[in-house]
Amino acid sequence: MTASRPGPDPDVLREIEQRVLWLATRIVDAANHDRDTGDGVKVGGHQASSASLVSAMTALWFAHLDAADRVAVKPHASPVFHAIQYLLGNLDRHYLPMLRARGGLQSYPSRTKDPDPVDFSTGSVGLGAAAPLFAAVTRRYVDAHFGARPHSRFVAILGDAELDEGNIWEAVADPATTGLGNVMWLVDFNRQSLDRVVPGVRIDQWRGQFEAAGWHVVEVKYGAKLAQAYAQPGGECLRDWIDAMPNEQYQSLFGLAGDALRKQFLTDAPAEVEKFVQDIADDELGPLVTDLGGHDIGALLDAFRQCDAVADRPSVVFAYTVKGWGLPIAGNPRNHSALLTTEQVDAMRADLGLTADTEWDRIDPASPAGVWVGVRREALARPHREPHLAITVPAETGVRAAKPISTQEVFGRVLVDLARDEQVAPYLVTTAPDVATSTNLAGFINKTGVFAPTELKSWSDDRMLRWTQSPGGQHIELGISEMNLFLLLGQLGLSWDLSDQPLLAVGTVYDPFVLRGLDAFLYGTYSGSRFVVAGTPSGITLAPEGGAHQSTITASVGLELPGVTFVEPAYAVALDWLLCDALGSVAEGSVAEGNVAAGRDGAYYFRLSTRPVDQAPFAAARERLGDAVLRRQVLAGAYQLVQAEVRGAGDAPVVHLVGSGAVLPEILAAQAELADEGIAAHVVDVTSLDRLYRGWQRTLRQSVRTATAPSLAGVLRAAFPQRAPVVTVHDAASHTMAWLGSALGVPCVPLGVDEFGQSGSVAELYELHDLLPGSIVNAALAALSLF
Repeated sequence: MTASRPGPDPDVLREIEQRVLWLATRIVDAANHDRDTGDGVKVGGHQASSASLVSAMTALWFAHLDAADRVAVKPHASPVFHAIQYLLGNLDRHYLPMLRARGGLQSYPSRTKDPDPVDFSTGSVGLGAAAPLFAAVTRRYVDAHFGARPHSRFVAILGDAELDEGNIWEAVADPATTGLGNVMWLVDFNRQSLDRVVPGVRIDQWRGQFEAAGWHVVEVKYGAKLAQAYAQPGGECLRDWIDAMPNEQYQSLFGLAGDALRKQFLTDAPAEVEKFVQDIADDELGPLVTDLGGHDIGALLDAFRQCDAVADRPSVVFAYTVKGWGLPIAGNPRNHSALLTTEQVDAMRADLGLTADTEWDRIDPASPAGVWVGVRREALARPHREPHLAITVPAETGVRAAKPISTQEVFGRVLVDLARDEQVAPYLVTTAPDVATSTNLAGFINKTGVFAPTELKSWSDDRMLRWTQSPGGQHIELGISEMNLFLLLGQLGLSWDLSDQPLLAVGTVYDPFVLRGLDAFLYGTYSGSRFVVAGTPSGITLAPEGGAHQSTITASVGLELPGVTFVEPAYAVALDWLLCDALGSVAEGSVAEGNVAAGRDGAYYFRLSTRPVDQAPFAAARERLGDAVLRRQVLAGAYQLVQAEVRGAGDAPVVHLVGSGAVLPEILAAQAELADEGIAAHVVDVTSLDRLYRGWQRTLRQSVRTATAPSLAGVLRAAFPQRAPVVTVHDAASHTMAWLGSALGVPCVPLGVDEFGQSGSVAELYELHDLLPGSIVNAALAALSLF
C-alpha cells in the first residue's frame, strides 16, 4: 500500500485546478477557432465532458498518484490529460493548439499516436475502462512468476454512460479479475449522456452490480459546503430533497442564478426545505446546492484513500459531477459537443488574469503552485522500459508428423515442445475463454499448470487433463467471454511496459467467435500490443457443427486488421516455423518507440483447423526446394507446393491453383485431374495472405509515391514464376483471395464460402460451396478461357 505523504495547501490545488480547466478548454477552442482546416469539417472536441473531470484528475496527478501507478483516462477528457502532462513538463508547448491535427494530439488518448506518455488507449468506450483491470491481472501473474514489482495502482477514469457497455460487466464478473485490491475505477457520475440529461439516476442498480461482483463501492456525492449544511439543525430535509429531486431538475440549476435558481430549486420541494433556505442569500444558494463531491478535491482524496485501505478487492468511486463544471455551459442538456464562444473564452482568460501572450504559459515555477507542480513532476518520473526479451526462440521445434494431422493438433504440440525449452518456457503464458481443452491447450496445461493467486486443491483425478491451480501455473483461464480474452491478451502483450516484464502471450478461441471479441482485438493492436492468438477450428470444414460455428469472414477480417499478421498454414512443419517465428518476433520487441514495442509484425492471428491433412505433399516440396529456400518462402507468405509436370509433348496451358489451410487436399486432387487432361496446374500454398498482400501493396505504394512503374513483389515472383491465370480456393469468403488476379495482372476465378454454412459432412459442404476437385477443375478451365 502506498504510504501517506504530506499534501499541498488546498489553495495550491485549487490554483492548479483552475489552470488545468483553462488549458483543457483553450486546447479545444484553439483547435476549432484558431486553425483553418480548409475542408469545412468541424474539428470538434469536448469542453463540457473535460470540465467535469478537472477536479478529479487534478486530485489524482497532483496529490495522489505515484510513478508506478497506471491510469486510463476517459476518452472525452483527453484535453485535461494533455493539459496536466504539459504542466508536468511531459508535453511540448507547440502541441497544445494541435488537438485533432496531423502529428498533434489525438482526439482520444492513444499509446501509439500521442506525443505524451499514455498508459492506456481509450476511445472505444468501455474498453479503456476495463484495460487497467486486466493489466492488474497481468501484474498479479508477473509478481507471482518473476518477483514483486514496485506497487502499482491501476486506475480507470470512465464516464457513467460507459457502464452501459456490456464488456464492462463481462470484465467485472470474470473470476480472473477478483481480489485485485490495486484496482480503482473512478466514475464521472455527471448523469448526462451524449444526447440528453439522463432521466433516472441508476446508482442503486450499479452499486448492487459492483457489490455482487465483490467490489468495494464509494460514493463522493456532496462537497464540504453541503456537508456542513446537512450537519445543521434541520439540514436533513435539504439532503432528502436534493437526493429526491429529479435529475433533470437538478441539472437545470447550473444554468441559473439568483431568484430564478431559487424558484427552480424549490419547485415541488417540501415546505421545510423552503424554510431551511429562506435565510440563505441568493448569491450563496446556488454555490451551496450545486456543491457536488466530484468537484471537492478534499472529498475526492479522502475517497481515494478509502480505496487504498481496501486491499482485498477492486474499488469503484462514483464521483458526482456536473458536465461543463466551471464553464457557462454547465448542466446544459446539449453541452456534450458544444463549444464556448470566442467571447466566453476571452472572458474566461481575463478572469484568470491571463493574456493572449501568457495564456499558454505554465504556472510560475517560483509560485507555491509552481513549486508543487515541480515536486509532482519529480514524484511521477518513470524509468525507461525495455520490451526486448534476452532469449532466443528456436527457429523450429522439429515437430514430426508421419501421418495426417490437423493444424490445431500441431499447434498444441509445438507449444508443449516450447514449454520444454529452458529459455522460452518461463515467459510463455496462455489464456482461453473456457475453450482451452477443445483448442488443444491441454498438453501445455498438463505441463505448466493453471495460474491461481493461491494454491487450490484439485478434487478430480483426470489423467488426460491435470487441472493443477497454483501461483506457478502458466495458463490463465477465463469465463466464456471473447472480449475478456482479447482484453487480457492486449495487456499481457504490453506487460513489458506496464509491469516491466515482457511475456510471450498466446490465446486460443473458436474461430467464429473472434468476431465477438473483435472490438477488444482491435483495441489491443491499436495500443501496440504483441501477442499470438489462434482461431480454431475454422470454416465450414467444421462440418457437423453447422452455420453458427462455421467461420467464413474471419480470414478477411484477419487480412484487414492493422497491426496483425494473419497466418493460415496447412502443414505441420510450416506451422512450426511460423509459430516459432511469431514468438521470436514478439520476444524481439526490437526498439521501444515511446510506449510501443516496434517489432516486425505486431500481433499474430493463426487460423487453424481440426481436419487431418496428409503431410506427404509438403515433404515432397521440402525435398525439391530444400529447407532454407522453403522456410524463407513459407515465412514470406507463399510457396509453390507443386510444380506442375505435364504428360505429353508441346506447350501445355498453365494455371495456378492457390489455396490456404484445410482445402489443400482438394486442390491437389484437382491438380492431378488437370495434369491428366494436359493442363499444367501449379499449386501455391498461401501461408500468410497478409504478408503476401503487404508485399504487393508496398510495391504499389512505392510506385504511386515515386511516379514509377510498379514491380512484382519478390514473394509473388517466387510463388508465381510464370504468368498464368489463377484459381483461388479458400474455406472462407471468396473475395479474401480474389485480389491475387489484380496483383498478378491475370484473370482470377475465386472459389470460397459466401453464404452461411450448415451441418453436414466435409464433402457435402464442400460440394455446396464449389470446393470439391471437380469444381476447382471447372474453375481452372474458366480461368484459362479468360486468359
